[in-house]
Amino acid sequence: MNLDEIIRNKITENNNFIGFDEFMSMALYYPGKGYYSNGSKKFGRDGDFITAPETSDLFGFCIAKQCKQILDSFPYILEFGAGNGTLACQILFYLAKHNQLPKYYYIVELSADLKDRQRKLIEKVLPEVLDRIIWLNELPNEFEGVVIANEVIDAIPAKRIKKMGGKFQEQGVCIKDDSLEYAFSSLNINLDDYSIPDSLEEGYTTEVNIQARGWIHSVYSMMKRGVVLIIDYGMDRDTFYHPQRVEGTLRCYSQHKATENPFENIGTQDITTSVNFSDLADASKEAGFNIEGYCTQAMFLISLGIQEFLSEEKDSDQKISYAQEIKQLILPSAMGESFKVLALKKDFHGALVCFKEQNLIDKIL
Repeated sequence: MNLDEIIRNKITENNNFIGFDEFMSMALYYPGKGYYSNGSKKFGRDGDFITAPETSDLFGFCIAKQCKQILDSFPYILEFGAGNGTLACQILFYLAKHNQLPKYYYIVELSADLKDRQRKLIEKVLPEVLDRIIWLNELPNEFEGVVIANEVIDAIPAKRIKKMGGKFQEQGVCIKDDSLEYAFSSLNINLDDYSIPDSLEEGYTTEVNIQARGWIHSVYSMMKRGVVLIIDYGMDRDTFYHPQRVEGTLRCYSQHKATENPFENIGTQDITTSVNFSDLADASKEAGFNIEGYCTQAMFLISLGIQEFLSEEKDSDQKISYAQEIKQLILPSAMGESFKVLALKKDFHGALVCFKEQNLIDKIL
């Protein structure tokens, strides 16, 4: 039975309606058939999208510089959803070069396929650190150190809601004329926690991510001491609920092409929603975290000295390559402005270097 049939059966069993978050969860994570578990190539130029680590090693080197500051106090790193393992390799390469490898580098990965790809890449490029890597299927009971979540929150299934008759209804999925279509049901969650503007017009569609808020609370419960770095594309609440964003932030990606139709290519295209960083900040404060800072990816990388890698490079060809890669990472027209960084602290003292040039924390609080 293919994934489309499995989802249809689920809808039928549930009186011809499931929430969009449940549909998104099955489309992305259904064992052996969902997008992230079916073995297809996802990352890089031959996949469906390019993440910052695939764009340049300098991205990982900069994160490693920030980790280095924290590793002085806590000798562990934990990465959520490590993709094909590129970022882990970049971080570990830099830290090995500077004689500050973590005692262990944990990777929380649910996909057996991606776990296998990560292991093979690390074995190929950094076999000497393989004994420091520990793969986990769930959060450890206790952790202290650096937690890294790069492009993780955008892939957490979100609920979609639409303003109808003056109040928000849940937008879910049904079967109509043998096709998957949007359907609506009364909303059974309290929207007071999300500070959605009352002024939004009739028909306005957006997302709320209950599971992302739950993820924050789970990470706080796990952490004894340390720092959480969340890097993702998203925005503050005012921008997220901008009056012109009437269709929400849902996007689907296949072969580097973006669409807004999640019912095509089910299981073979990525489905994402932008991150509401104000919501994450609210959940973080509620959980007990101290919010250290919030900034654009560009200023995060500049604060960590990404240009220094360019000035220190002696090889002229590599220097040209680095210059092009840095543009992709920091220019507003590329990744520099659309991606943001949020840092959370628990029982860690000292200002993080990554906010030296910019801290927009007031925009999300």
